[in-house]
Amino acid sequence: MKNFVFLSPNFPTNYWQFCRELKNNGLNVLGIGDQPYDELSSQLKDSLNEYYKVSSLENYDEVYRAVAFFIFRYGRIDWLESNNEYWLERDARLRTDFHIESGFQAADMDRIKYKSRMKAYYERAGIPVARYHIVDDFDGCRAFIETVGYPVVVKPDNGVGAAHTFKLTDEGGLHWFLSTQREPDVRYIMEEFIHAEVNSYDAIIDSQGEPMFETGNVTPFSIMDIVNDNDNSIYYIVRDLADDVRAAGRATVKSFGVKSRFVHFEFFRLTQDQPGMGKKGDVVALEVNMRPCGGFSPDMMNYANSTDVYKIWADMIAFDRSTLPSGQHYFCAFAGRRDGKPFALSHDELLRRYGAQLRMVERIPDALSGAMGNQMYVAVFPTQEEMDAFYADVLREC
Repeated sequence: MKNFVFLSPNFPTNYWQFCRELKNNGLNVLGIGDQPYDELSSQLKDSLNEYYKVSSLENYDEVYRAVAFFIFRYGRIDWLESNNEYWLERDARLRTDFHIESGFQAADMDRIKYKSRMKAYYERAGIPVARYHIVDDFDGCRAFIETVGYPVVVKPDNGVGAAHTFKLTDEGGLHWFLSTQREPDVRYIMEEFIHAEVNSYDAIIDSQGEPMFETGNVTPFSIMDIVNDNDNSIYYIVRDLADDVRAAGRATVKSFGVKSRFVHFEFFRLTQDQPGMGKKGDVVALEVNMRPCGGFSPDMMNYANSTDVYKIWADMIAFDRSTLPSGQHYFCAFAGRRDGKPFALSHDELLRRYGAQLRMVERIPDALSGAMGNQMYVAVFPTQEEMDAFYADVLREC
């Protein structure tokens, strides 16, 4: 029996389903987390063979001892994953220290975590990238801006989501960032601003680097603006993946040497001609994420494709193949409302109007609310016109 250590199986709250499908496939599923066992959901408890509680997942020594205990009790660990961006480096260090070869190692982290270092691999795949500058001082940044022009975007070179990301539109903004927002121990990257919407390539990749499942999402609004402006959030899983995004995603898989992973690659689709980048509609690089798209996106992929990505992923781990078919396709829309806004339609009115289309209606955990809003609605539609009408109703204010 293969031993699988799942780090932080309780968060995000839907990730117990990865554990369930691993256990259903005959793996010994061993969880490590900082939530007391009695507080775990019954579904997660049933999906684990054993759980080891640590006081903090941030404490490497504690987590190391947990893995060592599992090895003492069950023997060699075959897989170790969290499927969580925040813990990717922790996963890799544990794999390296315990000689677990079924995943990225500590030496791989620079190229998959640092946005500046991803660019060479995108370029190797033939995909244009935004020009960039590693933030140093005012004069260095100003020289870069003289080349690309305002606005520019500044963010941590190794960061999660849109945290601490800024759009600078003039020299006053540049002074403000350098003097008041820049954290001294953080390496920042400055990039030319790309006029675009975000299109993603989401896939489960087998041990030969071939896709077992593919889909994608579209984010019409900037996550950076949603976080910084405390605004509502929308994105949707596409009914059918665009051919150019599919081609770019597959080329990126090959360039990065991805094997046996669930991935979420982000691309810009230009909304206007942009010198040095391409024509309106072209696909250019944004960043790679070597884990599933966050939050409730895996569930949305299921609704959009009438399938089960948790099972497909677990089948990849256990068998390196899956025969689970994809059924009827839909657009799957996410809308995250921000508390305190004067919406024209109440929560109850939305439930009555879209009850047949809604698949999830939940409060968003505080840890995810910055980018996703506070109250979420997930619904499926056969056409984009119907989805657009739903978004208009959900987001319209008095």
